[in-house]
Amino acid sequence: MIDERRETVEKKPDVQFDRVLTRVDVLFLAFGAMIGWGWVVLSGEWIIGAGSVGAIIAFLIGGLLVMFVGLTYAELSSAMPKAGGEHSFVLRALGHNASFIAAWAIALGYISVAAFEAVALPTVIEYVFPNFKFGYMWTITGWDVYASWVLIGVIGSIFITAINYRGIKGAALIQTILTVVIFIVGIMLIGGSAVSGEKELLQPLFKDGFGGLLTVMLMTPFMFVGFNVIPQTAEEMNIPYKSIGRILVFSVFLSVLFYIGIIFGVSYVLPLSIISSSSLPTADAMGAAFGSSIFAKVLIFGGLAGILTSWNAFIIGGSRVLYAMAKSKILPSWFAKIHPKYKTPANAIIFIGILTTFAPLLGRPMLVWLVDAGGLTITLAYCMVALSFIVLRKKEPNMIRPFKAGRLPIVGWISFILTIGFVILYMPGMPSQLVWPYEWMIFLGWWLIGAIFIVRMNRAENREHLKEYLNEMIDSLKSGKIDA
Repeated sequence: MIDERRETVEKKPDVQFDRVLTRVDVLFLAFGAMIGWGWVVLSGEWIIGAGSVGAIIAFLIGGLLVMFVGLTYAELSSAMPKAGGEHSFVLRALGHNASFIAAWAIALGYISVAAFEAVALPTVIEYVFPNFKFGYMWTITGWDVYASWVLIGVIGSIFITAINYRGIKGAALIQTILTVVIFIVGIMLIGGSAVSGEKELLQPLFKDGFGGLLTVMLMTPFMFVGFNVIPQTAEEMNIPYKSIGRILVFSVFLSVLFYIGIIFGVSYVLPLSIISSSSLPTADAMGAAFGSSIFAKVLIFGGLAGILTSWNAFIIGGSRVLYAMAKSKILPSWFAKIHPKYKTPANAIIFIGILTTFAPLLGRPMLVWLVDAGGLTITLAYCMVALSFIVLRKKEPNMIRPFKAGRLPIVGWISFILTIGFVILYMPGMPSQLVWPYEWMIFLGWWLIGAIFIVRMNRAENREHLKEYLNEMIDSLKSGKIDA
């Protein structure tokens, strides 16, 4: 009798995710992730780096790259709607070692964005209340870190972590509301600048030639990262799988238009001298467009909403990647725990929340370090997904693909070549190389930690579990559990 009870307990099914996300939830999840806080705090750097038209061209090229990558994600996401996205795609196409590289790379990308927002949040408060800083702690690369500044980031981290911990549907609702706020504020800036601005203020149209263009282009993968949050939540969607691909591509298109509009709005209403001296030129542009500092505060409110949407989305995405890696025994099983009530990967969310809580201790310079170091790993993951797209088109031509990115694999090849080019641009000796030691320390430190898990993953029992994980996914696809 005792043995029977024990067997019943042992066969108790795992807690599963809730399938509650609608098309609207999914669209705003991705769009809100891509238009977080960067458009408020970094627009000046883009215009200063490449000129008004140069910055727009840089984002068009970067957007084109992301669009091609997005198409590969769209096809693979609809074919393999599993939490973890890149982990599943690359595992099926290239094997477990390549899968680890892709998943570990995108995990740093997600975590770096979440940490970026933890550092960005105090910047908003500093703009609205310039004298709020007190409690000097230390100086990092010439920037003073204050206890009050750190406290704002810590409180924000605890708040957004708690929202995610308590369920995907509540987090998606908040995401939708705040994304609508961002969109309205962005349209106000673009419209107000179009009426009040002058074309002479667009000068210089280009700055520092090809080098300036490259500098801004290298920031675009970081700015557009967010569309790939969609495949991470595939197991929580209550929509046809064909819609996953369509929504993903549409979200990238909307984000390209939004960023270009913001660059135009700022450069059309502010001279370069003011842009160069402003801590938040996008807010100053809004004030100039409407002739009142009140509207600068309105834009700050939109920026605050952007911090929360991006932060929210990347804790969602990052936690699902860590969950998927743990589910397949790459990471410790602790990360694979799903909360029995809230149906979220609770431990993975807590882990990311802890990391983002400590990020403000490094001060504002952390913003640029995270953009660059995270951008490299994001681009690396994009590259491996593109290669997986090409391999699976050849190896498994009959695989069910509810959304198909064309009949030929040309989309994959273009994406692969473009992403290889972007990865090279981050390397030493290139005009836009990562800065030593700070950015390289973030990048290399992450991979040193990853090396421990690679050794663990390559133990015989874990390799066998990975094979079982992959076979179960393929069997569920063939049996119709994953259908069009």
